[in-house]
Formats: sequence, structure tokens, C-alpha cells
Amino acid sequence: MDWVATPPPGPSTPAPPRRFTRYTGPPSYRTPPRWGFPALAWRWPTAVPTGTEAAPIAECLRVRARFAVVMLTMLSVFAVLTAAAEIWRYVLLVEARTSALRAGTVDLSDSLVITGAYLTLFVGAAAIAATLWWLVPARQAAAEVSGYESARPATHVVLALLIPGLNLLVPGAAAAELEHAALRRPADERPSPSKFVRWWWATLCVSGALFAATLLWRLRDGVQARADGVLLTAATDVAAAVFAAMTLVLVVRLSALLAPVDPASARLMRVIRVEGAPAPPLRTSRQPGAKR
Repeated sequence: MDWVATPPPGPSTPAPPRRFTRYTGPPSYRTPPRWGFPALAWRWPTAVPTGTEAAPIAECLRVRARFAVVMLTMLSVFAVLTAAAEIWRYVLLVEARTSALRAGTVDLSDSLVITGAYLTLFVGAAAIAATLWWLVPARQAAAEVSGYESARPATHVVLALLIPGLNLLVPGAAAAELEHAALRRPADERPSPSKFVRWWWATLCVSGALFAATLLWRLRDGVQARADGVLLTAATDVAAAVFAAMTLVLVVRLSALLAPVDPASARLMRVIRVEGAPAPPLRTSRQPGAKR
């Protein structure tokens, strides 16, 4: 073993003294900075889906029910407005028998009727699609709460609702079965529709019959036939509005039975008043480049 002598280390370099700067207040900018939090409203952390897990059937049912309610409400409103436009057209036809009408009045009436008809058809198709979209989780929720599956597959029900003729018979039976399961009745008991479901089914049949009669009546010629066709169209629009309103009530009622909301889990936040808080300072001048 060899020993090697080395010179001892020199003195350590002293650390520089820490300097304390004087606090001059919060930072100020000539223009508002572009960094920071995004300009979004505050929300609960669970309000935005993360995609890590699927939403439960009850929550999916509530979301689709709200969308269906909106579309059915729009359908009812547009159908009533279209019926009013048809009635006004009939009044103008009656007045035209004894006096001449202004061209502007006739053009306005025709525009209202045509626009209302197209809007009612478009919103009606969207309302039907929204109701069928709601029906899928509704049947799943009914199977969960009742403990048994429906005898009718979902695909058969959807196809039957789209076939003319069957779409007047199958909806009543499907609604009765869905209500039977939503009320937690036993599977071996025969579904008995409630009074409201029966009236809803009858309204559907009347609406379908009026729609078919209106289409056939439009094929006739003559002034009186056209005038009667206007009345039939107005009656069809009124029946469609009533049926849409009753469907809205049915969707809300079944959704409340299948996916009830727990009052304890609801967040009720409402500011009634603020006491003792100082008045906010008013800005006397506006900085250049600041957003309004």
C-alpha cells in the first residue's frame, strides 16, 4: 500500500448574502395580460364528462327526456301556430266570396301556412326521433327497476313505430308495458294501461286518422273541396298539438317513475341577498386596449 500526501483544502467560499427586495405592491400592466385562467363560468368538477366511465341509465334517461320535452314543446307550439294560419286562410276564403282581397294579405296568409307546415313537419320528425331516442334507456331502466325484460325487443318496437298502420296500434301496447314495469308490477300480471295512457292512445289514433283523411281529401278538385281541406288541415294540426302535449306529459311521468331524483342529492344554490358587503369600487378610467 502506497501513501500519497496531498495539500489540505483551502477555506470554503462563503455564500453571498441574501438580498431582500422591498415590496412595491401587486404587479401592474399597461394592458390586461393574456395568460391566466380561461374566461369560463365556474362549474362543478363533475359537470364535464371525462370519458372514464359510462353514465348510468338514470342520468342518460333524464338527459334524453329533457331533450324530448323540448322538441315536443316546439312541436306543440308550431302546430298551434300552423292551425291558426289555416283558420285565417279559411276566413279569407269566406270573405273572398263577397269581396276582393288585397294581394299582400293573401301572400302573407300563404307564407304563414307554407312556413308553418314545413316547420311543423321538420320539428315533428325531430320530436319523433327524440322520443325514440328516449325510449331506449327508458326500456333499460324499466327492466332494471322491475327485474324482468319486456317481451317486445326494442328493434321490433322501433320498426313498428315507423310502419304506417302499425304505428297506431303498437305505441299503446308499448306504453302500457312500459308503465306496467315503471310501476313495479309483477311480470305475470297482465298490463293494464292507465286512464291517461288510454286517452293518449286514442289521441294518437285520431291524429293518424285525420292526417290520412286530409291527404285523401286534398286529392279532390273544386272550391268547396279546397275549403274543406283547409278545415281538415287545421283540425289535423290541432290534433297533432294535443298529441304532442300529451306525449310530453307521458315522457315526464314515466321518467319520474323510472329515474326519480333524490332531493337530498340536489344542489340548491341561490343567492337571496348580500348584507354587510362593501360596495365594489367603480373604475374611473379605462386602460387602452382593455376589453369592454
